[in-house]
Amino acid sequence: MAKKKQSVPEYGTVTRKGTLYYRTRITDADGKQVSLYATTCEELYEKQLEARRQVDEIIFHRKHPTVAEYCEKWLLMQSAKVSTATIKGYRQNMKNYVISSLGDMYMEEVTADDTRLALVPLSQKSKGLYDTVNMLIKCVFYSAERSQLITDNPCVGISAKGGKASKKKDALTDQQVAVLLDTVKELPPYLFIMIGLYSGLRREEILALQWDCVFLDESTPYISVRRAWRAEHNRPVISTVLKTKAAKRDIPIPKCLVDCLREAKANSISEYVIADSEGQPLSYSQFTRVWQYVVVRSAKERTYYKYVNGQSIKYTVKPTLGTTQRNNPKIRYTLDFDVTPHLLRHTYITNLLYAGVDPKTVQYLAGHENSKTTMDIYARVKYNKPEELFEVVNDALNQENFDEKSPISMVKE
Repeated sequence: MAKKKQSVPEYGTVTRKGTLYYRTRITDADGKQVSLYATTCEELYEKQLEARRQVDEIIFHRKHPTVAEYCEKWLLMQSAKVSTATIKGYRQNMKNYVISSLGDMYMEEVTADDTRLALVPLSQKSKGLYDTVNMLIKCVFYSAERSQLITDNPCVGISAKGGKASKKKDALTDQQVAVLLDTVKELPPYLFIMIGLYSGLRREEILALQWDCVFLDESTPYISVRRAWRAEHNRPVISTVLKTKAAKRDIPIPKCLVDCLREAKANSISEYVIADSEGQPLSYSQFTRVWQYVVVRSAKERTYYKYVNGQSIKYTVKPTLGTTQRNNPKIRYTLDFDVTPHLLRHTYITNLLYAGVDPKTVQYLAGHENSKTTMDIYARVKYNKPEELFEVVNDALNQENFDEKSPISMVKE
């Protein structure tokens, strides 16, 4: 039996610039009336069917987005609250570890097993990366749940633990600090390192520091943290938006740093404490080059590749402490320990805790918004000291302190 041909409806007409058009209206995905035009009823009918199909598809995807679509929407919503650099990092991790495995699935289709499988490749990555991706997945699905796009949240009950635990870096000892400062004396990173060691500023706070926030002539000299440095496409961006609200703080500074800053200010041509030859804040690549003065003086084992007869050959070099670089005798290998910009800050915080400064004060000086961050460092510092452990254990297990009903006294009996 022949299929009955669908009849074409009759449409109204309108003349535009001397040409007669058939016209109809449809409601778009946002509820607005949109006019469609064509020179024949058949053409207008096809346009109407296609437009309705597109509207239905848009409405369906709004109610049933894929993971990739909703991740993009979530990133857009976050861009109003976090920095461009942070969003860039989120987007890269989303693409590599969330969208790559879950992107084509509809949000309501994703199960707890799917999210766990997405995290499997990260089990061999660093704990920091695992925690970040874990956080992103949970944020996306909890946001979708609040927006009533899903009824069953697949992230409920997923463990936050995973990834390879990175080795905790110990703070620099007094001897290592002395060696480091002696190594970089008269070199470009010296001022940066002094500020990091004796004020505990973050890298982005040091590179954004201006002289109007350095108070050297007060009865108690101090640095006021009011700006942050970020790099966008290698270019420096100085902002008053700090990492957290707690990052806005005033830090008293010791005499050694006061003297260092006073000398630097006398020779400065810039409003920035750390600046390039033109007085501008450093770009990302400029800071990397500055820090290379530290890296190249380390006796740490190095691996590099060299092309020989069109083949890439791997070489491993272990510099000898105290010797000079073969191609540049001015560079002497004096550092037998690792140094990073963040380690300077960690050393500052650790020294405050070693000196007996209470954790709440340290939290303020470090600009920690969450006291847990400070307390984690405090516990690691305080209870990794053998002399502290000896006193704690000795006091706890002193026989004079045994209660008749204490578990230890019962064991002794």
